[in-house]
Amino acid sequence: MSKYLVTGSYNAEGAKGLMQEGGSKRLAAATAAIESVGGSVDSFYYAFGADDVIGIVDFPDDASATAVSLMINSSGAVSIKLTPLMTVEEIDAAAAKTASYRAPGT
Repeated sequence: MSKYLVTGSYNAEGAKGLMQEGGSKRLAAATAAIESVGGSVDSFYYAFGADDVIGIVDFPDDASATAVSLMINSSGAVSIKLTPLMTVEEIDAAAAKTASYRAPGT
């Protein structure tokens, strides 16, 4: 499973729905969506500022993560963004590789 940072912002209609249903029911709906593709929720928080929702979730693959993102974003009530998270070991493996690149204009 791969971990992702989820951040999201409600629009006015989404915020009204959150106020009507409460945070627990919205978390249950998000958890059901994530679990429907074989994922799980590690942590989930509400916030204020640039993001209304922040969480760490596991997905079995990128296609599953994308499916949930598309489904939730298509509702129009909330806009979420997924950021893949990497372990220290994955960064070490990447740093040990040598990539070839030519910068523009050089």
